[in-house]
Amino acid sequence: MRRLPSLNALRAFEAAGRHGRMTLAAKELHVTHSAISRQVQHLEDLLGVALFSGPKNGIQLTSAGSTLLTGLSVAFDQMDMAVRSVADTADGPLNISCPGTFTMRWLIPRLFRFNNANPAIEVRLSASSQPVDFQRDSFDVAIRATRRPWPEDAEVTELLPERIGPVLSPSLHERLGRSLDKLTLLHTRSRRNTWDVWRERSTMTVPDGDDVEYEHFYFMIEAALSGLGMCVAPWPMVADDVGSGRLIAPHGFVDSGQTYVAARRSRQHRKSQIFCEWLAEEAKRFEASTHLSRTCDTVEPEPRPQA
Repeated sequence: MRRLPSLNALRAFEAAGRHGRMTLAAKELHVTHSAISRQVQHLEDLLGVALFSGPKNGIQLTSAGSTLLTGLSVAFDQMDMAVRSVADTADGPLNISCPGTFTMRWLIPRLFRFNNANPAIEVRLSASSQPVDFQRDSFDVAIRATRRPWPEDAEVTELLPERIGPVLSPSLHERLGRSLDKLTLLHTRSRRNTWDVWRERSTMTVPDGDDVEYEHFYFMIEAALSGLGMCVAPWPMVADDVGSGRLIAPHGFVDSGQTYVAARRSRQHRKSQIFCEWLAEEAKRFEASTHLSRTCDTVEPEPRPQA
C-alpha cells in the first residue's frame, strides 16, 4: 500500500519548486498565496524536513526539496500523459508529429480548413521523422511516410502513396539543355538513398554528377528552386511548384514503395479520430485535384488554399 501525502500538498510544492515563487504557483493552481504556503508547510511537517530555505520573497530549494521536486515533476508529467491518452474529448490541444518539410509544404497550407470546422481543437505541430513509438512519445497523431507493417498498438489511416521524381528549376533546365554531364545532384541527410530508390524504380537514367548534401529536406528543395542542382522529391512537397512552373519534373514521378499514413493510439480521444478523418479527406482532395501522371505530361496544380 502506498503511503503518500495529500495530492494537493504535492501539487502545491511541485508548482512552487518549479516556478521558484509561491505567487506563481498560486496563479497556476488558481488558489491564494497563503493556500500554497499552508500546503507546503503541511508537507514539511509530515515529512520532517525543510523543503525550502530563505525569505518568503526569495525561496530556495533545499537538498531534500530538490530531490523531491525531480521525482514529482516526472510523476506529474506521466500522470498528465496517461490522462490525455484516454480522455474522450474534442476540447484541448491536439499534438501532431509530422516531418518538417511535409508540415510546411502540405499540411499547414490546408490546416485552416480543419481550424474552421473544429474551432475547439487547438492543433500543436512538432517536426519529426523518427519511427513511431506511442509507449515513448507523447504526441496524439503521427504522420509518416513508411512501409508496412504499420506501427503496433496504433490505428492507421492511409493518406497518399508516396511518389518521387527529379525536379529542377526552369533556368537550370534551359542552361543545361540536353547535356546533363555537369548536372549537380542534390541530396539530404534525412533521406540519403532517394536517388538510388528513384533509379531502381524508374526506367529513366540521370548521369552521375557532383553531389551536394543538405542537412534538411526543405533546404534541398530551396536549392533546387534556386537553380543549384536537381533533387529527387516527393510529389506532395513540390506539387505547387511544378504546377506553377517554378520547378520542372522532366522524368515524372514513380512510386517509392512508401505510403503517407496518420497513426494514432489504439485507444485515443475523439479529437484524434476527427483529425485523421479530416486528413484522409484532404488527401483525397489533393489526389483528385493535382492529376499526377507518371510522365508528368499533364499536371494540373491544386488551387492554392485560401483562408
